[in-house]
Amino acid sequence: MSKEWPFRWDLLLRYRLIEIVAQWEGRLTTNHLCNSFGIGRQQASKDINAYITDIAPGNLEYDRQLRGYKPTAEFKPALTSGIADEYLHVLDRNQDISHTFEGLDLGAAHTSVLQVPTRHVEPEILRAIIQASREQRRLEIAYLSLSSPVAEERIIDPHTLVFTGLRWHVRAYCEKNRSFRDFVLSRFRGTPEIMDKALVSAEEDERWQTRIDIILTPDTRLSEAQSDIIAADYGMSNRELSISTRASLVEYALQALNVDPRKIEAKPEAQQIVVKNLADIEQWLF
Repeated sequence: MSKEWPFRWDLLLRYRLIEIVAQWEGRLTTNHLCNSFGIGRQQASKDINAYITDIAPGNLEYDRQLRGYKPTAEFKPALTSGIADEYLHVLDRNQDISHTFEGLDLGAAHTSVLQVPTRHVEPEILRAIIQASREQRRLEIAYLSLSSPVAEERIIDPHTLVFTGLRWHVRAYCEKNRSFRDFVLSRFRGTPEIMDKALVSAEEDERWQTRIDIILTPDTRLSEAQSDIIAADYGMSNRELSISTRASLVEYALQALNVDPRKIEAKPEAQQIVVKNLADIEQWLF
């Protein structure tokens, strides 16, 4: 299925950002476009009005109290799929727009991208998490966990959204457990309530503030020639690659690399890379 888009590529990007920000943040201003695309306020205002008039009439309305545009009750995505990952990937500066604008000639007919399952997140939940994080507020919200499959009310102090490569979670202080935890976005339920000021801040999250270097090397069981191949694959210097990350993300980084430092594959060709400084990172593993 293809569509003919009578708009320039740069306009499509701006219209798409308008739709994504409005749906998932609940407030759109000209600053979103000005800061993202380096255009003037007059052009940004023109783009927003063009989206409302030509792309999706009835999707947005101006709210004087918010001093910006908000989605109407009849809002329906016109240029996007309406899933949380589209907004979250904008945050990560890692947008993939080719699957939405299928009619565009991107010169990529002979390429294929592995599509992993997306996890459903309600806009109302994500908006509240974003607002609470931005304003450093407490958030009351129901959460499901594998240890507690019945939705349980939690009060959390969120500070950062994190993408692990397969899923999104929010790093937050859990008042019930009195510790910082990772909460998977797709496991929140109900209607969140934004409360008063947060009890703790990101600066108090030790695992978040601690930087760790993961040093990778080719599996020592490989031959010299095989080690050189692996080193070239990963861009290693002197057969070592140092990856700097936060302590709370060490486990996720290793999962993304398909490396389990506590498990040795029978064949070095299957293992390929190993963690050289296991003693340094062991305390940060789950």
